[in-house]
Amino acid sequence: MELTSYNHSYGQNSQHLVFVPKYRHNIFANKQVKLACEVFICEASKRYGFKIHALKVEHDHVHLFAEFHPTISPSKAAQLIKGYTSRLIFLQFPWLRNTLFRKGSFWSSGLFFRSVGNVTSETIEHYIKNAQGKHKPNKQQLMRMIFARRKAKSQKRLDQFFAA
Repeated sequence: MELTSYNHSYGQNSQHLVFVPKYRHNIFANKQVKLACEVFICEASKRYGFKIHALKVEHDHVHLFAEFHPTISPSKAAQLIKGYTSRLIFLQFPWLRNTLFRKGSFWSSGLFFRSVGNVTSETIEHYIKNAQGKHKPNKQQLMRMIFARRKAKSQKRLDQFFAA
């Protein structure tokens, strides 16, 4: 996974989310419902600008590993995906609402989420403790420093003009 550049930020907001159907029904044992759920999650991700890295629909829960815009929290991302998929699943399979989900909601209100990145917490702690103020300048910064020093050495002072 790579870092992404946004308007005023640069980084990565990848999350592992787990959704569970209401009452933890084994609803995804039905292949049609399982396939529809996968398709609807992919549609929701495209619609809201999420990038899916991995998706797995189990018999009674869904694992989603996705990347979101930094302004979107994991709970907001889950709300958008769950709302979109719930509506479309009930439209495509009306028998679900009449038999298993009579109270109206397809997904359980709970959510598991975990931030996922390329570095460990120990790596970040080490960076913060040891690397602050010790950054090496890049090539462009080095050139600016060299030219600034040359300019400073060759620049005459005001009293040198009158001495000549």
